Amino acid sequence: MKRFYKNTNILLSNGKYEISLDQRKLKTPSGRILEISSKPLAYAIAAEWDSQVEIIQRSNMHLTALCNSVLDNPNNHSKTDMVNYIVHCLETDTTLFQSNESEELYKLQCLYWDPLIQWFCNRYQVDLVKTQSINTPNISLSTKQTLIKHLVSYNYSSVHGILCGVDALKSVILTLATIDRKINVEEAVKLSRLEEEFQTSHWGIVEWSHNLNKEDLQARLSAAILFTYFNIFSITSRPKNSNCIG
Repeated sequence: MKRFYKNTNILLSNGKYEISLDQRKLKTPSGRILEISSKPLAYAIAAEWDSQVEIIQRSNMHLTALCNSVLDNPNNHSKTDMVNYIVHCLETDTTLFQSNESEELYKLQCLYWDPLIQWFCNRYQVDLVKTQSINTPNISLSTKQTLIKHLVSYNYSSVHGILCGVDALKSVILTLATIDRKINVEEAVKLSRLEEEFQTSHWGIVEWSHNLNKEDLQARLSAAILFTYFNIFSITSRPKNSNCIG
């Protein structure tokens, strides 16, 4: 789609922030006006639209996409659904699966991943055991309950941001470490790609593809973390068909 507007603005209407493109209010794919509770998030989304040049690159507007997903809720997910999904992802967390084929790679994983696994255990007072087999690690019921208790303390929109971070990194541990500022976005992406970086250091890379994938992951994770932060202290409009509050 070609850019059809000259200016972007932010409007305050009934306690919510809206984005205008010239005289048109920005809407979600379902036709709902894009209403935002967080002023910084509204500015960030306006900046995404203002940064478009001749062609609107929707695939690069990650914050807009996150807002659309929350407001339209196309899959009818409740906060409980998302929390349970995140907790289930701990069983397949990237950092808990370590190599039994390459001693060199295993040493790197121990060096870079183990301190974060230990941080996670200390931070949430849980026990995790990594594995070197294809079998998923056993996550105790008490660990799951502790993580559920922590995640439900966030509102719906923030949980959605966390979920998107987990999907991007394939790691609950790295995502929560980034949210807690134990590591930054670049470090989280590098750690999530540790095995890939190890392999390319031995076999070489298709440079443009490698760098593009890395930068896209950093952009998606940055958006997810910002979306989480922006919504922690604000209550976003209740999603369509959602039975959750907050």
